[in-house]
Amino acid sequence: MSRDPYRIWILSGLPGVLTGAMEEGILRIAQEKGLARVQVINLRDHTDDRHRTIDDAPYGGGPGMILMVEPVIRALRALPEADGNREVFLLSPRGETLVQKRVEELSKLDELVLICGRYKGVDERIRTYITGELSLGDYVLSGGELAAAVIADAIVRLLPDVLGCYDSALGDSFTSGLLDSSYYTRPEVFDGLSVPPVLLSGHHGKVEKWRRMDSLQRTLIHRPDLLEGSELTPEDQAHLRKLGWEPIERCDT
Repeated sequence: MSRDPYRIWILSGLPGVLTGAMEEGILRIAQEKGLARVQVINLRDHTDDRHRTIDDAPYGGGPGMILMVEPVIRALRALPEADGNREVFLLSPRGETLVQKRVEELSKLDELVLICGRYKGVDERIRTYITGELSLGDYVLSGGELAAAVIADAIVRLLPDVLGCYDSALGDSFTSGLLDSSYYTRPEVFDGLSVPPVLLSGHHGKVEKWRRMDSLQRTLIHRPDLLEGSELTPEDQAHLRKLGWEPIERCDT
C-alpha cells in the first residue's frame, strides 16, 4: 500500500530564494516520483495593502524590522486542512539545533510547515501558533529560507524509495552516531595516492571491518564528542584505545 506524498509547506517573504533548491537534486526527484510535495507560500500574498508589507518597526522602538504576525497566520490558516500528522516550526536562532535523529523523527510525519524568520525578529505572537522552533546552528543567516531548504532536503532523502539506494542513507554520517568512513573510486592510483588494498580485495567482511575502524578513527579525530553518545562494541573500544581515546568516566549519583 503506497503512502500519500510527504507534504512540506514553506512560508517565506522571499520565495525566489528557494526556487532553485526545489527544482534540483533530491527535492526534484522526490516530487517527480510523487513521494513528496514541497510548496513555497509567499507571505506577501497574504497581505491587504498595496505594498504587500510583511514587516514593520517594533513597538517600543529599537533598530531593525519585525516580521508581522498577520500575514504569517493568514498563510497558515489558508493551508489545506491537515491530512495526517502535521507540525509547524518556526526557523529561528533560539530553536533546537537540528541533528540527524530529529530529522529522522520529522520524516515520520505526514506534513511539515516551516515558517522562515527574517529581519530583526518575528512578532512574538507567531509562537502561539507553532509546534516548536528549529535552528541549524549557532550562527546568523539573513533569513530562514536557506535553512528551510536544508531541512527539506534532509527529510525528503530519508523517505522510502526517494534514493536509488536507501542503504546509502543508512550509512551516512551521524545516522549511526559516528562520522562515515572514507570512500574511494577510480582511478586506483592518482598522483601517487593509492586506494587502500583492502577495498580492492573483494572480501566483504574485511571491507566492512575496515570501514568501521576508519569511521571510528575519523570520528575520534574530527568529532570526538560523538563517541560518548555512541554504542561501541568491545572491539570498537579496543581500537579507539589504541588510537589514544580515553572514555569519559561517569560517576553514578
